[in-house]
Order: sequence, then structure tokens, then C-alpha cells
Amino acid sequence: MAKAFLWMIHDNQLTALPSAIGILENLQKLDVSHNKLKNIPEELTQLRHLKSLLVQHNELSHLPDGFGQLASLEELNLSNNQLATIPTSFASLTNLIRLSVAQNQLRSLPAEISSMKSLKQLDCTKNFLETIPPELASMASLEQLYLRKNKLHFLPEFPSCRLLKELHVGENQIEVLNTEHLKHLNSLCVLELRDNKLKSLPDEISLLQKLERLDLANNDISRLPYALGNLPHLKFLALEGNPLRAIRRDILQKGTQELLKYLRSKIQDDITSPSEESPVTAMTLPSESRINMHAITALKLLEYSEKQAILIPDEVFNAVGSNPVTTVNFSKNQLSEIPARIVELKESVCDVSLGFNKLSSISLELCLLHRLMHVDVRNNFLTSLPEEMEALTKLQIINLAFNRFKIFPTVLYRIPTLETILLSNNQVGSIDPVQLKKMDKLGTLDLQNNDLLQVPPELGNCETLRLCLITVDSPFLTFVLRMSVTIKWTLLLEGNPFRTPRAAILAKGTAAVLEYLRSRIPT
Repeated sequence: MAKAFLWMIHDNQLTALPSAIGILENLQKLDVSHNKLKNIPEELTQLRHLKSLLVQHNELSHLPDGFGQLASLEELNLSNNQLATIPTSFASLTNLIRLSVAQNQLRSLPAEISSMKSLKQLDCTKNFLETIPPELASMASLEQLYLRKNKLHFLPEFPSCRLLKELHVGENQIEVLNTEHLKHLNSLCVLELRDNKLKSLPDEISLLQKLERLDLANNDISRLPYALGNLPHLKFLALEGNPLRAIRRDILQKGTQELLKYLRSKIQDDITSPSEESPVTAMTLPSESRINMHAITALKLLEYSEKQAILIPDEVFNAVGSNPVTTVNFSKNQLSEIPARIVELKESVCDVSLGFNKLSSISLELCLLHRLMHVDVRNNFLTSLPEEMEALTKLQIINLAFNRFKIFPTVLYRIPTLETILLSNNQVGSIDPVQLKKMDKLGTLDLQNNDLLQVPPELGNCETLRLCLITVDSPFLTFVLRMSVTIKWTLLLEGNPFRTPRAAILAKGTAAVLEYLRSRIPT
């Protein structure tokens, strides 16, 4: 036995470990989780080669003082026990990488925890913590910090946690988030602050340039800083349960990317129009319309919308110069064709809005924008899409609502990166479930108010479909896309002439519709 490297005795009814465990001097992993252990024998601390110790889901109320002797330990899971304190000897666990003390009875953390110089993941979820020792902010290796479901009233500052990627502090009583909390978190990708008491967000939220997920649900936030729109990688923003009065409900319901676009547009609105003596920040066209140079240089936005223009003046494209524009907004004009010069932006543009124009076709120039991720051409006169769109290998979202499609554009089946297809309020008569099943990244398919005479039962075999929240409040965009860690599906079919599934089944949501369709597949 002294040569054992691995000992797994989890999921038994053990109430104690033998003191002879200390003779297993070569033991590297010990899993005694899901038992009924009330204590750990002091002899266990003699296992100097132990790297992984899993003791979760037991009945431990204290740990031996000599715990720090386990100097080789890299993984320690003490979650779901009854621990009220952590020994200060933990300071000696300098090789520890992952530590979980979640779901215990801790009211404080020892300052010595900051001596764990290798710690990357710390999980203190669901305890009774009211404060966090400021020393924790000096843990330079920390990448994931879980403090959810505690009693925290404020956050510490993180001056040394420059590698921190995930910060989870939901379900606490935090009232303030300020610049000092944010300015050092250059690597943060996930910030979870739901179910707190925040009343506002600082403009400095824009410092978190790598942020991908921001959960602010169920706080007391009444307005959002427009700078939030400048987070280039933000994919998920949860805001439900906040008294946001300054932003229309239909905008909030359009999903993260549309909301961010709105916030960016408000930054532009806030910029004071410069005087004629300040041509550096604005250019005046012959029509007296201004090109906002700040939007081009700082926001990477080329905006010429709501001008009722029948073409985009060359001066608009000339103003771009060498600036890497990522977003183009030519919506709400009278354009009958896409400007050919848009191809000049192919090395940088990711988002193009051409909605509310008079387009009858998609130009080949648009198909050359190989970085394109989002295309909005709603409310035009389109009847088809060119096969060349297959070259848009990064396209994720396409909005074709309120056009004149009678056939589902087959080229879309050949763009595997698509996550959202909005095709409501057209005249589409059929869909191909076999091709749809191949689109394993597709998350939302909106076919409301078309001419579907039947829904093919085979659509129920798309195993990736999941139920997602659906609301119908906006006349132009009747969906809510809530991106999560796993891809969720929304299938919207209301307003079509088919008789089955019945309206009562549609009202139950995507999951119920798919279950019904599967039941209709001939066996």
C-alpha cells in the first residue's frame, strides 16, 4: 500500500479515515468525497506528495492545523461541508492551483490566503462572508474568483489581479462599483453582478476591453453609461429586473448587439457639433450633412443614416482614410443599391446596417467583406440572395425581415457560422429541415408571418434546439436572443397559415413545438 498513487473511496458511508493513512507516503490523489466524514486525521498531513485532495460533500467542521504541510497540493476541494474557519497554515500551500470552499459556514477568509502564489481558481460561493481581506487583491496568479451568494456590501480593489478572467459576485448586497474596482482588470472576460443593489455603472466600464459576458440582472440600475457600447467583445448582457427608464423597451428586447449599437449611437449624439473653425472633428458635405470624424476615429463607426439619401457621397468614404472602421450604418435612406465603395472597408468592417432602404438586390461587393459578422437589410425589396454570400465565413447574424422573399435563401444553409436568421414578415412557403439540422451553430430562426403551409415534422429532429424566452413587443424585431454558455434555440413560427402545430402548442414555446413535431414523424 505504501506505493499507492491513487486512492478513491468516494460515495460511501465513511464516518472516519484511519490514522494509518499517513503511511501512504507516495499517494498523489485522494478522493473521499460524498461520505460522512466529520474530521480529517492529523496523519493525513504527512502525505507530502499529495497533489489532489477531494473532500467535498462531507460533514467536516474543522481542519487539522498541520494542513500547510501538504506542500505539493495543487487541487483542494472542501466544498459542501460545515467549515467555519480556514487554518492560517493554508499560507504554506504555495503550489495550490484550485481551491474550493464553497457552501460552508465561513464568515471570513484569513489574510494568509494571499500567500498562495500559484492559486488560479478560488471558489467561496455560498458562505456568510461580509468582507474580503484586502490582501486577496495581491494574488497575481488568480484567474477565476467566485464570491456568489455571500453577504458582501462592497468589493475589494484588485491592483495586482491583472490575470483575472472571471469575477462572480452575484447574489450579494453590493451597492457601488467604481473606477478603482475596474481599472486594473485588463484581462476580465466575465463579470457577474446579478442580484445586488447597484444603482449605477461608471463610464469606466469601458476599460474592460476583453469583457465578453456582463450580468447585471436584478439590480437597481436606472441608466446605462453610453461607454458600454464601446466594449468590442461583449456578447452577453443581462439587464432584466432593473428600472431602466431611459431606454425604450423594444430596444432592450432586441438583444445584446442591437443594444450596444444603440448605446454607441448615443455617444455620437452626445458629441457637440464643432464650429466651422474645427474641421478636425467634422467634415461638411455639400448637403450640409456632417461626417462625424470622432465616430470614425474613436468608435470605428461610419454613420450616414436617416438622410433620405439616394446614394452615399464619396466624401463619406474619403473621410475614412486609413482608419479601421468596424461598423457601417447607412440605414433609413433611399438607397436602391449598395454603394460599391463599401468594398474598400473589407479588411475591418464587421457590422453593416442597410435596413429601411429600397434595395432589390445584394451586391457582390458586400460578399467580399470577409470579416462581416452582422448584416441588417430589413425593410427593403429583396427577393433573393446571391450565391456569393457563401464566402462570408464569419457571418453570425442576418436580418432579412420585412422583405419579399418567397423562398428560403438556400445560400444561408451553406454558411455554417450563422447563429441568427431573422426572416419574419416575408412570403416564405417552405424550409428544409435536413439542411437546418446541419447548421449546428444556429441559435434563432424567426419565420413569423410568412406563408408556411406546413411545418415539416423532421424539424423536431434538430437535437440542438432548446427553449428560449420569447417576447413579441417590437413591430420589427420579435425575438429575444439570450446568449448563454450553451447555445439555445428560438424557433418563431406564429402568423403562418399552417394548421398544425396548433396555436396552443406554439404558445408553449420551442421545446413543446419540437416535441410535437417529433411525435408526427412517421415510424
